[in-house]
Amino acid sequence: MIRMFAGGNDRCRTDVSDTVPVPAVPVPAVPAVPAVPAIAITSAPDRPPRAPRGATPYMVTFEIFATQPAPDRWLVIGTAVLALAAVVPSAIWRLSRNAVTIAHEGGHGLIALATGRRLEGIRLHSDTSGLTVSRGRPTGPGMILTAAAGYTAPPLLGLGGAWLLASHRITLLLWVATALLIAMLVMIRNAYGALTVVLTGAAFLLVSWLTEPEVQAAFAYAAVWFLLLGGVRPPFELQVKRRHGGAPDSDADQLARMTHVPPAVWLFLFHAVSLCSLIGGGRWLLDP
Repeated sequence: MIRMFAGGNDRCRTDVSDTVPVPAVPVPAVPAVPAVPAIAITSAPDRPPRAPRGATPYMVTFEIFATQPAPDRWLVIGTAVLALAAVVPSAIWRLSRNAVTIAHEGGHGLIALATGRRLEGIRLHSDTSGLTVSRGRPTGPGMILTAAAGYTAPPLLGLGGAWLLASHRITLLLWVATALLIAMLVMIRNAYGALTVVLTGAAFLLVSWLTEPEVQAAFAYAAVWFLLLGGVRPPFELQVKRRHGGAPDSDADQLARMTHVPPAVWLFLFHAVSLCSLIGGGRWLLDP
């Protein structure tokens, strides 16, 4: 900082007549700088970074856990309508129910392992039924939780998926689903079950690895809506079967024999979990 002081009458005066003329010094001309052409700068579209070929594991991990922009509302509603069309018509439901059976039996297997039981294997059948075999105590909390996990697994998986989508982690959801299907494939013990799990896992893997973010978002939202909506129908089907004397060894009946709690109470639990998951997950998907 420079400070300047001015005194009262102590001012410096210069008489023009006493000054000595100074010859003018010519200033060389500065050459003109050529004009730089304007460069148009365009902003890149708002999409998540994609790992290039030969990417390191760190880059792939960063892409998986990165957030993605929320899709348009029409896509969210459109995938909900598409999932509803795969659940309501009986002709389509006979095929699409295989995906719900994968989640159902996977829930049995996952909770069996989590509670310390020995998982022997999982079988999926073409009539959309399934069987999970585990070894351990025939009664107790572990067996009760394992039996109760079947009908509650699809809606709870849908609820977890809705939470991930509301957090804008579409890629993470696709990779988690792929990992769960690969883990389940190890425990499949029949050809039809292996085929359905391989086809489902391949769909998730190809979509997450090869498609654009818009396609990934549509696939992820459709899958989550399907789990939420498809998890509501099986408890009603079981209720109808039991009313006509069918399904004597259903999950609800097995739970009743283990706990001495009427099967209707367990059916009510299945209905409550599926409907509450649909309401909560639907709110997350529609209002992220």
